[in-house]
Amino acid sequence: MVIENFTPLPALIGGGLIGSAAALLMLFNGKIAGISGITKGILGECPTPQERFWRIAFTLGLVLGGAAMVYALPAATALSLKLNPAQMALGGLLVGVGTAMGNGCTSGHGICGLARRSQRSLGSVITFMGVGFVVMFVMSHLIGVARF
Repeated sequence: MVIENFTPLPALIGGGLIGSAAALLMLFNGKIAGISGITKGILGECPTPQERFWRIAFTLGLVLGGAAMVYALPAATALSLKLNPAQMALGGLLVGVGTAMGNGCTSGHGICGLARRSQRSLGSVITFMGVGFVVMFVMSHLIGVARF
């Protein structure tokens, strides 16, 4: 493996912003920043309009923040994937199924769950990271589909 773009300062800043956002959501809203759960609440059952509103606002902030980053620093966000749209859609679908089966995603388990010292989240993180490493190895080295 060759690390071509080692950027510790932006990574530190980004990690701090993600951690701060998760902590502030917990502090002011009493909610865990699990993106799959937030999305599920928008698309599925939601007890009150206020509950749906904060979920939509949070999700909109994620999308608009990403769009602002692409606009402000296009070189920092340029990534060339050699995957076609069908492969990316299949990957997104599989991630969605996995987060439903695992009752959470990287943000819920990896950021919030580990910070709370949740044993279930630790097991989930070990599982999805391990599977991710194996799939990436197979896709890039054995099949030759995913090249960065």
